[in-house]
Amino acid sequence: MNIYLIDNHPLMREALAIQARRIVATAKVLEAGGLAEFSAQAALNGPPDLIVTELNLPDSTGLGGISQIKTLYMHCPLVIFTTSSAALLEDACITAGADIFIEKTTPVNDIIASLRALVASDTTLDTRTGDSTKKLSKRQRQLMLMLNEGLSNREIAARMEISEHTVKVHLWRLFRKLGVNSRTQALHFGRNNWLV
Repeated sequence: MNIYLIDNHPLMREALAIQARRIVATAKVLEAGGLAEFSAQAALNGPPDLIVTELNLPDSTGLGGISQIKTLYMHCPLVIFTTSSAALLEDACITAGADIFIEKTTPVNDIIASLRALVASDTTLDTRTGDSTKKLSKRQRQLMLMLNEGLSNREIAARMEISEHTVKVHLWRLFRKLGVNSRTQALHFGRNNWLV
C-alpha cells in the first residue's frame, strides 16, 4: 500500500508519517511538499492507495489541487488535512472530489481512527437482494439502519462511540460501496433492496 502525504511543512509530514506507519505497518509512506513533487514520487514509486494533503500548497491553492489529484486518481481516497475551517470549506472540498475533510486541530486519536477506517478492509455480509452484487459489512448495515432513523452524524457517533470524523469515513465507505453520493441515495438504495 502506498500512502502519500502532501504538505509543505516537513514537521507536519513527519508527524503524520509516524501515525500512518502505526496504522499500516507494511505501507510505503511517501512525502511530498507540493503537487509537482507528489507527481514525481508517484511516477517513481507507483500510484497511491491513499492520499492525505494540505489544501493550500506552494504550487496549488484551494479546490484546484483537489481537482488535479482526482483527475489522475479518481478511485483513490483523498483526505484533506488542513488548517482551514471545516465550517467554511468542507462542503466545497467534498464537492470538488475530496472524500474526507479533517482539520489539523482535530485530536490525534480521531485522526488516527479516521485514517484507520479508510484503509481497513470490510468483513462483508451478503445482502438479502438475491441477484445484487452489493455486500455490506455489519457496521455498514448498522449505519443504514441509523440513516433510516434520521440520525445526524453526531448522534451516530454517540451511539457507536466513535468520533464524527470516523462516522464520515464509514459513510464514505458505505456510499462508495453502494455507488451513491448522499444519504438520500443510500436510503433509496437500501429501501429498494431490503437493507432497512
